[in-house]
Amino acid sequence: MSLYIVRAASWREDAVALRAVREAVFIREQGVPAELEWDEFDDVCVHLLAMNPSGNPIGTARLLPDASIGRMAVLRNWRCKGVGSALLDRLLKEAENRQFPSVTLNAQTHATGFYRKFGFQQAGPEFLDAGIPHVKMMLQFRPLTVDTP
Repeated sequence: MSLYIVRAASWREDAVALRAVREAVFIREQGVPAELEWDEFDDVCVHLLAMNPSGNPIGTARLLPDASIGRMAVLRNWRCKGVGSALLDRLLKEAENRQFPSVTLNAQTHATGFYRKFGFQQAGPEFLDAGIPHVKMMLQFRPLTVDTP
């Protein structure tokens, strides 16, 4: 039996589980103000939910319509067990299925090595988001083509 599963989720049906992970990681653990965590984009995102064998939520991530990835979160006791990699891998496949030429994300600086393993490159200077250092990162799926005369 697998340690966890990753499945598609919707805000409408899975908000309680998605919120539970994000509240634990971002609000309680990292001190992000609740008013900064919740936004109008949850209704229009592709959400993923990682669950343990008991069906409890352990991780989440989302893909926005503008090809940006966000709200990657894994509960502390489940980190370094492949959950984050499984979530990101599945989101990247979803982005490719939608034929996005690239995806972006704002990574907490301590996590940039994780994203680099997937091919992401830093695409801007360090900045603070909710008081936490971040950098913008980008992954190009296909080379940009330039029309030449």
